Amino acid sequence: MPEAKTLCYQSIARSVLDHGVDTMFGLMGDANLFMVDAFVRDGGGTFVPAAYEGSSVLMALAYSHVSGSVGVATVTHGPALTNCVTALTEGARGHIPMVLLAGDTAVMNPQNLQSIDQREVVKVTGAGFEQVRAPQTAAYDVAHAFYRARVEKRPIVVNMPADFMWQEVEHTKTVFPTFTAPAMVPAGDDLDEAVGMIASARRPVILAGGGAVDAREALIRLADRLEAPLATSLKAKGLFNDHPYTMDIFGTLSTPAAYDLIAKADCIVCFGTSLHHFTTDRGKLLKGKRVVQVNDSLTEVAKNFHPDVALVADAALTADNILYWLDEAEIPPSGFTRELDRATLTAHTPPRSSTKPGFANYIAALEQLEAALPKQRILTTDGGRFMTEVWCRISAPDPRSFLVTANFGSIGLGLQEAIGAGLADRSRPVVLFTGDGGFMMGGINEFNTAVRLKQDLIVIVANDSAYGAEHIQFIDRNMDPALTEFEWPSFAAVATALGGQGLRVDSEETLAAALAAIPNRDRPLLIELKLDPTDVPRMRI
Repeated sequence: MPEAKTLCYQSIARSVLDHGVDTMFGLMGDANLFMVDAFVRDGGGTFVPAAYEGSSVLMALAYSHVSGSVGVATVTHGPALTNCVTALTEGARGHIPMVLLAGDTAVMNPQNLQSIDQREVVKVTGAGFEQVRAPQTAAYDVAHAFYRARVEKRPIVVNMPADFMWQEVEHTKTVFPTFTAPAMVPAGDDLDEAVGMIASARRPVILAGGGAVDAREALIRLADRLEAPLATSLKAKGLFNDHPYTMDIFGTLSTPAAYDLIAKADCIVCFGTSLHHFTTDRGKLLKGKRVVQVNDSLTEVAKNFHPDVALVADAALTADNILYWLDEAEIPPSGFTRELDRATLTAHTPPRSSTKPGFANYIAALEQLEAALPKQRILTTDGGRFMTEVWCRISAPDPRSFLVTANFGSIGLGLQEAIGAGLADRSRPVVLFTGDGGFMMGGINEFNTAVRLKQDLIVIVANDSAYGAEHIQFIDRNMDPALTEFEWPSFAAVATALGGQGLRVDSEETLAAALAAIPNRDRPLLIELKLDPTDVPRMRI
């Protein structure tokens, strides 16, 4: 039944609360401030103010990834929304559901300096756009945005004209059910062909991507039945951590032993992955092999690589269905895992021993950080050339505890997502690896936000005093890389000045001191690894 009359901005706030949302990230302005006030004052919600509008979207994206619920952010109009373009693109390409409540310039005020066609701004990011059509439809429009975020698996921007906010409406609680029952695998030629390929394989491999993280047990059952090793794409890192025949990441980030294993394989059975060219090494790792692709999204099938057969279906149900038919046909196991050396499958090359005085040995530092960092952690990574070694050498407990902010190839997104992840799960510390350029671009303006929130956050800054990916391109062409080099301030000193604890590492002794500080931290801790730009390993992509 309709409830007592209320104002439109109050109805929008209540609509968010009606969806079970208790945390909203954002930055207030004249087109959204009253809605935020109602969310907090009337609804008891928590508002997390960011220093920059795009940061609030990134925080909400990470909150969604870790919690499994729809993250929510809010900004005002015009430049506030344009400041979110990179973050919205990151979320759209990462298929992360979230809702951004964006104020819009009053229709009666077209000369407002902040006026812009907000639909067109959102369109270029790949996010969805939901217009609040009238004050009376606000609750419905917000509910529809939440529904779209879940089923479309991308950010949805709710456009809220400022001149609607103070109009009276009747608020009716509106929440649309999301129909998430997985589709069964249809019987037919494609299924028969897929089962036939798998049954005849002598050396099959099971590969899981980000779309199969909820199918872990079913995939393990199939792999054990086939005696096939297990692998993941980068986004599913950690899915099979405790399995004896996991090779960890499949693709350009694989270990030498895993590369040899892939070379021997004759069939790759892929679940929930779009087979990005980093996963396939631009198709080279799949050459000469039968490829079966299972994905619940038709748009992800053959998006990057054309398989021999594809099934548009749920990963877990399909794995169990394939297992059933293998048993029915009494297909023997492949025996492939009996050929493998388990000890080498996930072993990366050891660090070099020589490093110039005044610098940290990057690989050695990563190996020691892996041992010293809390095991039950949320791992977040920024972009940059140093990051591939982090992905290879620093473990994550499971895919929901691992955030890769590289869907758009940007740097400077990591600390914001670390904050959102920490608020989604306050029981565990968040560990962020970022570079000097990324920290200066997007981290330094939010580190104090983590301090204000008293978050359990450990930030490792790989500081080679350069934009490393560009630095190495100049070096490769025998050109002067000086334009890529920077004399940054001491990040350790900046972290301390912002209310955290900062430690600089430029020797084995200072590394030991930084590692000893990890278990005794009582505020956000930043460890600055001072690196020689000519001694950082190349990107493995």
